[in-house]
Order: sequence, then structure tokens, then C-alpha cells
Amino acid sequence: MIETERLILRDWRDDDREPFAEMSRDPEVMATLGPAMTRAESDALVDRLMAMQTRDGFCFWALERKSDRAFLGFTGLKVGDVAPIEGELEVGWRVVRGAWGGGYATEAARGAVAWGFANRPAPRIVAITAVVNRRSQAVMERLGMIRRPELDFDHPKVPPGDRLRPHVTYTLDRPEA
Repeated sequence: MIETERLILRDWRDDDREPFAEMSRDPEVMATLGPAMTRAESDALVDRLMAMQTRDGFCFWALERKSDRAFLGFTGLKVGDVAPIEGELEVGWRVVRGAWGGGYATEAARGAVAWGFANRPAPRIVAITAVVNRRSQAVMERLGMIRRPELDFDHPKVPPGDRLRPHVTYTLDRPEA
């Protein structure tokens, strides 16, 4: 578990499935992430994240607000699984629409990045998003990440011609000790 000033990044629980499914079918949340998900698809993603936690010791953790224990989405780390970031430590997030603009994604991602550098030997942490996802790019920039145009790519899991296929890549080097 990771705690920040206002947030808790924690392992997934079965009672996270309903609010996660609700967020994942919200067309505004998913507008720059991919198609809205069915309940079965969102449950399958939670299952994959739980398996990732068991296998790797980290994942995109459930995100909870301390003050009211509200489920806010996910934030965390995973091993990148697409070129050009395959095998690298990747930070990512997804936040419920009602929490947008509150600084939660940036705060949670800072906590995840700090955990990653403290607990993993990675020389850098990467982040990717669709070119059209300016909100996530703004979070990456607030984290101090640098845009790496030479690592931009067409996401192989997004169909050709889809506006979400072109992706940008940002990196953050491990701080000097």
C-alpha cells in the first residue's frame, strides 16, 4: 500500500469491481483510452491486475481517497508490454470523471513513481498515451517526465485508422542518489 497526502494506492478488492465497471463504461472517461468496457471486460481487467500484483509485486493499484474512502480509479506501475517500452517500468492511471481537476492523478502517480524508484532497479519510468489525450500528457509533464518523440508509436492493440492508435512516450530518469 502507498499513501500520499490525500490518497491510498492499494491492492484490489472484490468490492472495487462495480465502481471500476461504472468508470470503465463512462464514455467521457474512456474517450481517450479506448472503447467503453462491458462489466465482463472490466472484471477481466481487474483479474489481470490482481494476477499482475501476485506475479510482479505491483500493478495499477486501486485508488482510494482517504477522507471518504471513495474509489477514484487506478494508478500504479506495470511492466510495459508494447514496443518501444516493452520490459520497462510503466506508470499509468485512470480516474473517475467526478475527480477530474482535483490533482488526484498527479498526486497518485508521484506516489507510484517514488515507490517504483525505491523498490525496482529500473533506470527510468515510462508513460504512454494516445496523442489526443492531452490531460494525461499534462500529468506526465507535471511529474517532470520528458516527451520522447523518437519513441512515439502506433499502438498495436488499437485498430489502424483509429484516432487513439498514435501514441506518445514520456520518460523520467531515476534521480541521482
